[in-house]
Amino acid sequence: MSSPHFTNRPLAGCTVVVTAERRAAELGAALDRRGAEVVHAPVLSMVSHVDDETLLSRTREVLERRPDVVVVTTGVGFRGWLEAATAAGLADPLLEVLGDARLVARGPKAVGAIHAAGLAADWVAESETSAEIQDLLLLEGVSGLRVAVQHHGAGADGLDDALAAAGAQVTSLVVYRWGPPPDPAAVVASVHTVADRQADAVVFTSAPGTWAWLEAARTQGRLDDVVSACTSGAVIAAAVGPVTAQPLRDAGIEPVVPDRYRLGALVHSLTSALVARTS
Repeated sequence: MSSPHFTNRPLAGCTVVVTAERRAAELGAALDRRGAEVVHAPVLSMVSHVDDETLLSRTREVLERRPDVVVVTTGVGFRGWLEAATAAGLADPLLEVLGDARLVARGPKAVGAIHAAGLAADWVAESETSAEIQDLLLLEGVSGLRVAVQHHGAGADGLDDALAAAGAQVTSLVVYRWGPPPDPAAVVASVHTVADRQADAVVFTSAPGTWAWLEAARTQGRLDDVVSACTSGAVIAAAVGPVTAQPLRDAGIEPVVPDRYRLGALVHSLTSALVARTS
């Protein structure tokens, strides 16, 4: 591994492990354009529920009950929900119902998907956490309200139960879930690469993915080596946002986190950190 330098390929000679599955090609291409050698090790797969009868049944329930509040937790999940509705011939009535509801978004990606559907988000959790949404709704009061929650890949995270306990009528919609890695051997190899300090950086784009990768390191008996490599500065850990970063911080690793929780900002911040490390 050689040092990065100030050219149009500032990461030339750097090896970067990418743990993402969704949008991995986009992230890898951005790093590749900057000269990095990208090692793909997606730690989770995304299993779609678009054709799942339960999702369609819950969608029909939303149409019948016309919720007062709809919580959108992920952009990919919201788009998948609309795709499932379209395939079932329910897109137009669903968009009408959503347009009449208060749309609460868990971060900017959810907002982007809402806007792309021709709708407007009424409130956004800037921390990108369901906890912030829960605090808001419970503070305002939800007793007697009909609330639909589109869940992220990790499934229900206590939000439904908290809202139901406060008197809301909750409809849960799971559009996709996280599944096992498409190539478990690649994940194991990436752990050893980081632990042996043969990579310059390791990048994370989701909290479940971060946790799963650290768990793989623990299973391999290399977690202490990974933490040592990252805390020493030999390997830079980077996370797209604070939620994604939390499992790293819990393990004792302080990652690079961009001010704006976007892939482009993540690549820019990581590039700056790698260049600064060797300047």
